[in-house]
Amino acid sequence: MKIDLNGADGKALVPLRTVWLFGLFILVLTMIAYQPVWHAGFIWNDDEFLTDNPLIKSLDFRGAGALGRIWFATSLQDYYPMNASLLWLEWQFWGNNPLGYHLVNVLLHVCSAILLWRVLQKLKIPGAALAAAIFALHPVNVESVAWISEDKNTLSMLFYLGTLLFWLNWTDTGERRFYGMALGGFALALFSKTAAAPLPVVLLLIHWWRHGKLGWKDFRQVLPFFLMAAVMCSVTVWFHDHRAIGHDIIRTDGFGSRLAVAGGAVWFYLYKAVLPLNLAFVYPRWRIGSPVFLDFIPLFLLAAAFGACWRFWRGWGKDLFFGLAYFVVMLLPILGFLNVYFMRYSLVADHWEYFAMIAPIALAGASIRRPVWAALLLLTLGALTWEQCKMYANSETLWQTTLRRNPQCWLAWADLGADSARRGQMDEAIAQFQKSLAIKSDNMEARRNLGLALSRQGRTDEAVSEYEKALAIDPQDVQTRLNLGNSFLQTGRMNEAMAQYQKVLEIEPDNAEAHNNLGNNFVHMGRMDEAMLQYQKALEISPDFPEAHNGLGACLYRQGKIDDAIAHYESAVRTKPAYADAHQNLGIAFFRQGRQDDALSQYQTALDIKTNDPALENNIAWILATSSQASLRDGRRALNLAQKANESTGSQNPFFLHTLAAAYAETGQFDEAARTVRQAIALAQAAGQQDAVAHLNEELKRYEGRLPLH
Repeated sequence: MKIDLNGADGKALVPLRTVWLFGLFILVLTMIAYQPVWHAGFIWNDDEFLTDNPLIKSLDFRGAGALGRIWFATSLQDYYPMNASLLWLEWQFWGNNPLGYHLVNVLLHVCSAILLWRVLQKLKIPGAALAAAIFALHPVNVESVAWISEDKNTLSMLFYLGTLLFWLNWTDTGERRFYGMALGGFALALFSKTAAAPLPVVLLLIHWWRHGKLGWKDFRQVLPFFLMAAVMCSVTVWFHDHRAIGHDIIRTDGFGSRLAVAGGAVWFYLYKAVLPLNLAFVYPRWRIGSPVFLDFIPLFLLAAAFGACWRFWRGWGKDLFFGLAYFVVMLLPILGFLNVYFMRYSLVADHWEYFAMIAPIALAGASIRRPVWAALLLLTLGALTWEQCKMYANSETLWQTTLRRNPQCWLAWADLGADSARRGQMDEAIAQFQKSLAIKSDNMEARRNLGLALSRQGRTDEAVSEYEKALAIDPQDVQTRLNLGNSFLQTGRMNEAMAQYQKVLEIEPDNAEAHNNLGNNFVHMGRMDEAMLQYQKALEISPDFPEAHNGLGACLYRQGKIDDAIAHYESAVRTKPAYADAHQNLGIAFFRQGRQDDALSQYQTALDIKTNDPALENNIAWILATSSQASLRDGRRALNLAQKANESTGSQNPFFLHTLAAAYAETGQFDEAARTVRQAIALAQAAGQQDAVAHLNEELKRYEGRLPLH
């Protein structure tokens, strides 16, 4: 078999004998063009959807389990369970390594390009193979392919095109199995992303374009698809309003303004499809005030384009009408008539064009007849895609590139600030948050994050002021209230902290973090029973909540329930391996049980995470100097750590001096040990710690007798 890459004129750009060879051709082209994403990382909200998403990372199969909650609960922001299930499965393979996710996304895109070729062949559209190659290499599609969280687009597209292929097989052969497979494919497409919802209209458009008419029978055949789309769209809108958007106000303009913007958006997307230059992750947000006549000109031009197609129906008009109608239909969900969360930042986005792109690409594939022009086009698109992929290397590159193309992007400044804060560069983070707020003063998230950065610098009063400004913008924002409560807790204003946590629970009764923080508040107030109750409520809501496990473990430890405490500490570090406080608490519990080797291991793990911590250095030094197990003792290292811990307190902590004395004794420096313990005795006496004084005097006798403390 010879596959004609150019189509109607019978001249092949590259003669390929089999479908497999064509698939390999598309795979090689795409993998080369997308080579920069092999080294790309996670960006923007990948943490929310993947790396910090406890449901995706969960291996809990009890009851409904992780997959059960993905499909049958309202835990996620969007009801795209097929996509979430794919991420869950990928996490089991790739974990925190972005390479696997990027390669899967590229492969999904390749498979969609091959399916597009088959669909266009079925429709007998010339240049089907060229159109598929253009789709694979078009730089507008980079946002969908290189952004891990947008694998919902590539996954849904795969099932969408599969549905079209099954439908065309059914209409051509009449075999009912293809109709059932089309229904199943459409369900999977919707479960991946409801961008596929306009497909029933597309099916009617295809029938009308092929046969020149539509009858009641045709509508009846498509009716199940309409019903499925209506149900999934209703579910998606509910999730979007209640989980993703919540109390945020996305747009305040009326229908007239939205209609005017929609007309402009269609031409914007068509322009980017034809001339994909200056592509941006976030485009400048268009004005959405009261529309005037000039604002409707793009809409009038769109109507005129449809009118021209109708006028020249018997010539070029029919095919162009079909392509333009498909383009507009597939854009309908994101033209602004519905509130979409990303429209807070921009009213247009490259990833929203992924499905609609098929129409202008098919027209281009059918129009280009000369192999040399086809080759030049593919080379140009491939080069543009390769260059566009570079901006997705990491969050900083993404936002810096965005700012070069859209200097007024307040989101970019805000997220650069968040990245700086994660690296501990608080001065830089504060400056970037302030730049974001200079562009958009009512940017509640930037104010909240600015408050958090100020809090981490110890500038608590300024942080509280920023949190209060953020709450003036959105009093229902629970994260800001949690941060404000935490600031109050840090400064000992426990009643005010409690009021904030309780307000959060009024807004979201199932907020696990609020229950956990309320538990912390009760601990500071000495109300342990109430603290335990709050930690338990947090764990009922979120069984893998490491901070709640750690807090409950600490309460149980104080009650002498060491085994129960250890179980909770172990749950905390299993869920959050880099949780230094939980490792430290686990070490303390092991030490109390006499498990010195386990205690030492946990202390060391905690110190690796939280370097230069005097308490951890002291605890490790104590075991290394005094352990009854000779294999654990290391006097030289004990002395080094004990001296370091002691210096950090200016030699004013009797307990650190007590450890330092033991380390001196372990290294045979008994005179130094005796001198150091006498210093500790003097400090303990001054502090009125009589029990400690008695204990230290006993140790002094050992050192004076030249005996180490084992």
